[in-house]
Amino acid sequence: MAEHNHCCGHDHDHHEHSAQLDKYEQAFAKYELNLSDERVAETVRDIIATHREKYNTPEVLRTLLSTVELTTLTVTDSHEKVLNFTESVNRWSDSHPDLPPIATICVYPRFAATVSQNLEADGVKVACVSGGFPASQTFLEVKTVETALALGDGADEIDMVLSVGAFQSGDYETCADEITELKEVCGDRALKVILETGELVHAGDIKKASLLAMYAGADFIKTSTGKTPVAATPEAALVMCSAIQEYQQQEGRLVGFKAAGGIKTVDEAIDFYTIVAETLGEEFCRDGHFRIGTSRLANLLASAIEGREIAPFGMSGNY
Repeated sequence: MAEHNHCCGHDHDHHEHSAQLDKYEQAFAKYELNLSDERVAETVRDIIATHREKYNTPEVLRTLLSTVELTTLTVTDSHEKVLNFTESVNRWSDSHPDLPPIATICVYPRFAATVSQNLEADGVKVACVSGGFPASQTFLEVKTVETALALGDGADEIDMVLSVGAFQSGDYETCADEITELKEVCGDRALKVILETGELVHAGDIKKASLLAMYAGADFIKTSTGKTPVAATPEAALVMCSAIQEYQQQEGRLVGFKAAGGIKTVDEAIDFYTIVAETLGEEFCRDGHFRIGTSRLANLLASAIEGREIAPFGMSGNY
């Protein structure tokens, strides 16, 4: 007799929720998530020791410059500062037609119009952080409206933050639903999902978050906001790139990778390039799927390419 009670609304909701959870668990079951942090670190050391020197070339420096998302995300940003920031990119592009353009200028949503209306450099896109950046602790309605406003003001790409607290609580449905909804707002414009890997601690958690974001519709997965003590690490990069590779094998869709936060030197940038190239191939690095979010690094790369110390890019951030 008890079996007949299963048709009540409460049980129906419970079964629907269970089905949603099963969907994520079924996806995760296709992948090895029990990763050893020590083994990941060892693999990173091996890759860099074995392969790094072949990427320490002028050609790779040029490619690295093309991956840069020149970023200012500070409390002191203003229309004037962002305008100067944008004009520095215009000047660099005008004076260096032989070099590839940087990938994007990345700003807060309120400055999307400032950048889009004044950006003249060919091939450079406008990216905006959105969705309650950097903590992602606001209402979904606010996240969607903020994203729509940024896109309406000229953003070509959106960087949102995974709801890390929900993820750590096992609430994968909330995390995935937010990503899916913001991707619907973005349409054919790229959505990057920031995992905040420094808060995820273990390699298995970073891989699971990577997979969740990709299954929910992310066009890129990104390491960090740059607003936490631990930002981009080579270990997180390896785990994320391996997840991208495995996801493509399973689902046939290639997702991009963005390293952001704390990449301060050309040597560090070459380390990241080495990991990405050895995991996903050099074509991945050259075709726009690899990005580096930074404010400091662009000037250092420009100096390395020119062979003299220069600072062509206006910097108001410390990303």
